[in-house]
Formats: sequence, C-alpha cells, structure tokens
Amino acid sequence: MALPLYVGGLPFAIGPLGKKLEGHDVALVIGAPVFRYYPYVAGPYLPDGLRLLHISDDPSETGRAPVGDSLLADAVLSLAALKDLLVDRAPATNRFRPEQLEHRMAPHPPAVSIANGSAATQPTAAEVFAALNAIRPPHAVLVEESPSNLADLHRAWPITEPDTFYTFASGGLGWNLPASVGLALAERDCGRNRPVIAIIGDGSFNYSLQSIWSAAQLRLPMLILVMRNEEYAILKSFAVLEEAPGVPGLDLPGMDFVSIARGYGCDALRLNDLASLKQVLAETWTKHVPTVVEVPISSTIPPLL
Repeated sequence: MALPLYVGGLPFAIGPLGKKLEGHDVALVIGAPVFRYYPYVAGPYLPDGLRLLHISDDPSETGRAPVGDSLLADAVLSLAALKDLLVDRAPATNRFRPEQLEHRMAPHPPAVSIANGSAATQPTAAEVFAALNAIRPPHAVLVEESPSNLADLHRAWPITEPDTFYTFASGGLGWNLPASVGLALAERDCGRNRPVIAIIGDGSFNYSLQSIWSAAQLRLPMLILVMRNEEYAILKSFAVLEEAPGVPGLDLPGMDFVSIARGYGCDALRLNDLASLKQVLAETWTKHVPTVVEVPISSTIPPLL
C-alpha cells in the first residue's frame, strides 16, 4: 500500500464502482476476483468503453466473473509474458500521477462524531492507530477486523513488507481473531517469531472470542487490541445507506472485555492513556500468554461507500 501508484480502495457496490472507473480504457485484475460487492446499489458493472481483463488460477473465480474476459492461468507467468509484450513501449516522459481515490470507509467530518456518554476526551481510532504504529516492533504482522475504522488504520499504518497484513476477504466477520492465533502459532513453530498484533472492534470481537482461550492454552505472546466504541458501527453505516434509521440491537454498552479475557486465561487491561501504550507493548513480548488491551475510543459512523 505504500507503493507510489497505489491510489486507494474502490467502492464495493456495482453502481459506484462502475462510475469510479469512468474515463479508463482497460482494467486488469490479476490473481483476485473480479470485484466483490457488498450492498446492492444498481448501475452498470462497467462504464462504456472500458474493457476488463482477468487473470486467475482459480477456475471458480474465472467462471463467476460477472463481466470481462478471464484467462485461467498462473498470475506470475502471465505477467512475465505480458512484460515481454510491452518491451517496445517507451515510458511516459512525465511521471504518471493518478487521482488519489477517497477510501471507501473514509470518515465523516468531525461534526458527525458521536461521543459515548462523557467520552469526549477519548482518543479517536486514528490516534490509537498512529500511536501503535509509531512504537510497534519491526516486522510486526497486523491482523485487522475493525471495519468502521479501516480508512484510519490504512492511513496510519502503511503496509510496506510482504506477508505482514491479513484481513477477511469479504464480510466473513469473526475470522480475524482466530486467524491471528493461527498466525502467532505458525510464527513460533516455523522459528520466524515475528510479533503478531490483532486489531479488532468490539462488535467483531464477540464472534469468535473463544479463540483467545486457544491462544492462552498455547502460551502465545501476542497483542489483541479491542477498539471499544460501544456500538456496531459498520452495521449502523449500512443502516444509513439503506435509509433504515433506528435499527435495534446495534449499541453494545456494558461489556467488560478485560474480565472476559482474564476469564479465558489472558493478561488483560483497559488503556485510557495512550502514553502507556509503549510500556504495554514492550511487556507483551516477554509474556507466555496473550495480552488483550481494551481501548475506549470516540465513536463515528463512517459512510459505507
């Protein structure tokens, strides 16, 4: 994501994505599905004049692609062949500077921030991510499931090393917490021992929280950061898109993640002062159990698209 030509994420609905691609001649999708969609927003899959080409070694993905021409082939070999076809192409005299796309989960302006009770002094998600990124250990592996804060995370924590960022593919909530446990176990078993940091929202944490018991039983020194905004913010964003205000059951007050984590055998604490984060992080890697840190944050409802 730190590459010069990376310009951000595309919208994940049919209509807005097709509109975003207007003005382009060719779209090349390599080793990935031809666009996953989340909410249904009607519109053309592709704008007029755009040809989509798709390369994948997965026949199920090439078969289900809704538009374009798919090539069932190895991505690396296909790119090598494509490179040979472009040998006579002279580079542009001026460096190409593509338009930077607004991230699909870019936050609303501060005016729509929603404080949880007297939480006006609580840090924002962006402040937490920036503080953590500034002091994280070298080569740390990030596992993320905090969808309503995704834009802030990507801005604060650029991914510059291969194999250091994991997240769910498309809406499989609850996958990331047990996946982080598996990654920490794999790091130890292979002897690489890179530190694993899982960042997860309080809504997502509830899907697979029993996986922290496995981490405690396996004696894995990993950090699990629970971002607590006391609401299911991503579903509130969905409700705004669907013009369905007042959906019940999306507020999550009264949860004590510290007590829950200790009950499963982890070390746990609630962190209200980001200045203490550095000490917490240093101590995490000296333990033989996971460290679960609950961080209360201010609440915002980001747009879904």
